Amino acid sequence: MDLKFRVAARIARPVHDVFEAIADPAQLSNYFTTGGAQGRLETGATVTWDFHDYPGAFPVEVVEVVPDEKIVLKWEASEGEPPNVEGGGVTPAAYKTTVTMTFKPLDGNRRTLVEIKEEGWRETQGALDASYGNCQGWSQMLCALKTWLEHGINLRDGMYV
Repeated sequence: MDLKFRVAARIARPVHDVFEAIADPAQLSNYFTTGGAQGRLETGATVTWDFHDYPGAFPVEVVEVVPDEKIVLKWEASEGEPPNVEGGGVTPAAYKTTVTMTFKPLDGNRRTLVEIKEEGWRETQGALDASYGNCQGWSQMLCALKTWLEHGINLRDGMYV
C-alpha cells in the first residue's frame, strides 16, 4: 500500500496570482495559516507555518520552486487523527512527507488548476489516519484559497479558535 493523495481545484485567477497567494507568507497568512506564516517559499528555504488547530509553529522545508509552475515541500510526518477530531491526537514521527503543488493555466490563463499531492507516509494505521487529516487540510486550503482570491473572504477565520 502506498499512502498518498491528490486534491485539486480551479481558481478563477491567473497562474501568477494563485502561485503568489501561496508563495508569499503575507498572503498565505490571510486565508490558510491561521497562526501566520514566516518566510517566502523559495528553493532551499525553511519557512515556518503556524495553525491555531495545531500547537506551535513548525518548519516547512522548501525543496523546489519553479515560479508559476511548481512548489515542492517536505515537513515532519505525524501519525494519528488531527487534534480537532474528537479523541484525536497526533504523534510526531521521525520521517517527512513530501507535498507537491502544481499550477496550470486554463482558459487563456484566466483560471488556474492547482493540484496538491502528498506522499511518503509509513504503512501504519496511525499514518493512514494522519494522511486523511492532511487530505482534509489541503482540501480546506484549496477552498480557502479560492474564496480568498475570488471573493476576499477568509473561510478559516474563527474556524479553529
